[in-house]
Order: sequence, then C-alpha cells, then structure tokens
Amino acid sequence: MENVAVVGYGLSKFGERWEAGLKELVSEAAVAAINNAGIESKEIQSLFTGSMSSGRFANQEHLGALVADQLGLIPIPSVRVEAACASGGVAVRQAYIALASGAYDLALVVGVEKMTDVHVGHATTTLGTAGDYEWEVFHGATFPALYAMMARRHIHDFGTTEEQMALVSVKNHSNGSKNKFAQFQNLITVDAVLNSSVVASPLKLLDCSPITDGAAAIVLASEDLAKKLTDAPVWIAGSAQASDTLALHDRESLTSLKATRVAAEDAYKQANVTPGEIKLAEVHDCFSIAEILAIEDLGFFKKGVGGKSIEEGETQLNSKVSINTSGGLKACGHPVGATGVKQIVELTMQLRDEAGNRQVSNADIGLAHNVGGSGATAVVHILRR
Repeated sequence: MENVAVVGYGLSKFGERWEAGLKELVSEAAVAAINNAGIESKEIQSLFTGSMSSGRFANQEHLGALVADQLGLIPIPSVRVEAACASGGVAVRQAYIALASGAYDLALVVGVEKMTDVHVGHATTTLGTAGDYEWEVFHGATFPALYAMMARRHIHDFGTTEEQMALVSVKNHSNGSKNKFAQFQNLITVDAVLNSSVVASPLKLLDCSPITDGAAAIVLASEDLAKKLTDAPVWIAGSAQASDTLALHDRESLTSLKATRVAAEDAYKQANVTPGEIKLAEVHDCFSIAEILAIEDLGFFKKGVGGKSIEEGETQLNSKVSINTSGGLKACGHPVGATGVKQIVELTMQLRDEAGNRQVSNADIGLAHNVGGSGATAVVHILRR
C-alpha cells in the first residue's frame, strides 16, 4: 500500500448561499484546493464527489460527470459517492484507497450540498431518507426525534444534563466565531440554548445543526508526488469505515454508535496510535448529544462521562483534546455531502499550522469522524503532520 497525503485544500463559504448554485459552490472549493496544492488541473488523474441527495435538493443527479465537466477535468474518471451525511468522508476514503492501491498518483475529492433552495419540510423529509424510511420517517420519527431518543437514554443511564448538551453548542459557536468560512460566527450562551424552541425534547433549536449550502475539496497525492509538491504534506495514517443497522430500534444500544467504535478501533490500529495521542478531532455533532456520544465512542472519555468532560472544559480549544475547532456541524454548518471533506480540510489547516486564531498548539495528530444517518455508517480518518 502506498502512503497518501493531503497536499491541497479549499472551502466555499458555508451558509445560505442564495447567490450560488451547486456548480458555483463546487468551483469555489475545488479551484481553491487546486491552487493551494500548486498544481495544474490537467495533472489530476481521478475525481471523487461526495453528495447525499443532489437530486432532491437541487434537481441534479449524475454529479460525477457534472463536476468533471464544471471543473474542466474531462475525460478523467469521475464518480459520485453517497453515504448520507457520511458521503464526504466515504468519498475521501475511496480516493485514499485508489491512491494507496497505486492506481493513481493524484486525486481531487469534492464534497458538496446545496440545501436551501427547497422548503424546510422537503429538506427534513430528504434528510430522513438517511434512516429507515418505512419504519422511522413514515411514522414521524425525523432525525431530531431519533437523536432525542438517544439523548433521553443517555440522560437516563448516565445523568447527562441538558446544560451539558447546551455547552457543546456554546463551545462550537465559540470556535466557529474564529472561522471565516463558518455559517454562524456569533457567540451564544447556555441560557440561549435552553430557551430556544424545542424541536424534539430534550433537543432545542440551538442543539441542532443547520441546513446549509457549501462545498469542500482536498487534493490527495501518493508519497513520491506529495514530497515533490509540498514540504508540509499531511499524511493519512488511518482510514476506516464501519456499518450498523439502518433503523435505530434494531441497535444494541441507544447510547453508543457501534459503527463509530469499530471504525475508530481499526483506524487507531492502522495509525499505531491511542486515543490519548489525538490532539484534535472534528466529530459529527449533527446534534449536541451526537458530540457527547462521539467523544465517548472514540475513546477520548469513558462511556457516560462525556457530558461532564465537556462541562469541565476538557474539549475546549487547547485542552485535553480540542474538539470541533472549525465550529463543527453546529456552527460551521452542515452541507451534508461536504461535511466529511470539510473535516479533513480543518485537520490539514491545523496540522500545517495554518488555522489562525483557532490554532491548536503543537498539533501533530488529528482525527476526523463522519457519520451517516443515525449511525448506520461511520468513517474515521487519522491524519499526521
């Protein structure tokens, strides 16, 4: 297996991008990544695009061909990857495998979603297709409801409080306020979270990630080429993916995502590191409870103490483990197909000491955790400086 590195990255601004369509978002991020890598587009040998539901959100399928056409990359092979909210992470992993196998030396990965051009009800229904539609969404169990059930069980089993969940959002907004690409750059308080509208008890509006337009892109290169292109390659030391049941009611636990645990164990083994060596992590905080589940399942904290650890400040910037320095899905935004790629962009910026006023001191190892649906897919990447 060849070693693979990130050699370039780019982001669009995340948010309600009324002035930009799906094609413009792709171009914004991809051109930035190509320029950042210092390459010519004609050097790219393969293209991978992560997108969950461009057909329902933007009336556009066949994104493999569309993105290649939009970026002037015809006739290289180009494919669209779908794994619900983990589409971006899986696209990164598929590109990584292609390069590690020796099939290519240079690949572009794009993640994109244009979500705001449809009514919020249509968007909610579309996102619901990431779960078991027949058994969950058809009966009214949207994703806020599913994660609310996880939250209720975590509260019951471990004494986690709504204030601790609110602190997740407060921290991520603080980080997002330092990120020029973030959808939300405003500070919020625990009281603001607790007093925001109830979406699915105990989750309030400010416990939930937003509907977002955005794109992210990275350039991956094989070892020999990476060393020629940059003196600061960021190596993919571990890449793992795992699955679980689609429907929540078939899970062995409501307070732990098995796919996250399995993928993390595999990624740690590949990278030959322990959770304690991870300096920063971008985790999938689609809802505040999801971050608590993630930091436990990834092994940063024991099961049941995630909420307390957040309350004690152990996930703040430059603490025990800096969690969601980008602002996470909550503050940076969650254009579902782009999120997994954006996480890799953030880690790359941090590991190259290019994150500005949200820079983690002495960052040398980072982890990205991307989840599809309520946990049926999980992807974990470990990156090294």
